[in-house]
Amino acid sequence: MNRSIVAWPTRRAALLLAATVVVLLLAALAPVPTAMGEPWPEPPPRARQAKAPTLDVVRVTDGAARVTGAARQRRVTVQARWGGRWKRVARVRVRHGRFAAEVALRATRAGQVRAVAGRWRSRPKPLPRVLAGDIWQPAPGGGAEQPPGPPAPAGPSDACGPQPRRADGSYWSCTFADEFSGTELDRSRWAPQTVFSSGDKLGRYACYRDHPDNISVSGGALHLTLRREDRPILCLRNGLLPTPYSSGMVSTYRLFSQQYGRFEARYANTGTVVPGLQETFWLWPDDRYQKPLDLWPAAGEIDVAETYSQHPDLAIPFLHYTWNDNGGPVPGRNTAWNCRALRGGYNTYTLEWTPSRIEILVNGTSCLVNTSGDKAFQKPYIVSLTMLLGSSGNKASDATPLPAGMSVDYVRVWQ
Repeated sequence: MNRSIVAWPTRRAALLLAATVVVLLLAALAPVPTAMGEPWPEPPPRARQAKAPTLDVVRVTDGAARVTGAARQRRVTVQARWGGRWKRVARVRVRHGRFAAEVALRATRAGQVRAVAGRWRSRPKPLPRVLAGDIWQPAPGGGAEQPPGPPAPAGPSDACGPQPRRADGSYWSCTFADEFSGTELDRSRWAPQTVFSSGDKLGRYACYRDHPDNISVSGGALHLTLRREDRPILCLRNGLLPTPYSSGMVSTYRLFSQQYGRFEARYANTGTVVPGLQETFWLWPDDRYQKPLDLWPAAGEIDVAETYSQHPDLAIPFLHYTWNDNGGPVPGRNTAWNCRALRGGYNTYTLEWTPSRIEILVNGTSCLVNTSGDKAFQKPYIVSLTMLLGSSGNKASDATPLPAGMSVDYVRVWQ
């Protein structure tokens, strides 16, 4: 007789018994729903802090609340309520630990918003009512009506306005200022860029043009506009096929450059959470002082602020230097992900640069300090302002809102 046939019922009974024990243990450990609409009990404080999503910004613009936050999960559900039960308003993907969504506001009453990821919930944040005076309205071309600024501090003034104070108590002195108070670009200060392009070179990309549709001055601001043209246009000297996208970029190329000092720009961008838009306030080495073998990235580049619609609550600085660009982004050394700047309104970006120290501030808050004193930062740089079509993770799509713009309130430089 085959003994394996006789032993099979015994082994099957043992396996069934073991499976039953496991199921009973799992059932005993599983949490029990507490109430309709609240299926899980509140987690302990430490566990909640580790796994629950967080909401850190709720900004009102154009009749909606722009909600951003952080989460460890891959997707987050945004819920809102106006006196009743929580209702789902968006399901969004988490990228690089961050997420963003928009919630339409109601004129009748205030509400609350929260983020949910599985059993984990963030703390609710208040949603205000729609008030006409509280909503920032974009100007044509993606600019912005200028909100009232802070009161001017007491102290001496010069061509840049009130003089900011150095750490040692002395005052910075103005060397360059443009308040964009006229109706045309001041070409004694700024040169339009018409050579390079931005975006995905094998897909959607934009040409830079010296055209009023892309570069204009009005309402006390410089407007750089990214738009889709009715017909494809050909970029100059890039060897690519014609594209329907055009944009604007200006710099102080061979008009102004400076080594060390304080550089500041205040600009607004188009308020959206849809990827595809990028704006940059940056410095590039003056080629009149470059050595023949000074090649990028070792030659240097100072990106004071790069703002991406993919990250609607951040401004990202980046310092490019060394032959391998430090091996990529190193937070705290050549970049930072803690510079809060909300899209859809004005933010102020500042660089303070000495022979041994570079500090970048956003709205007066320091978010990156570099003390490398690298040779890349020991020469004059020019100032550039660029409106880009996004690429890589911030790639443009049919959903990217166009036209979109960057409205620059002022650029000031001190020494």
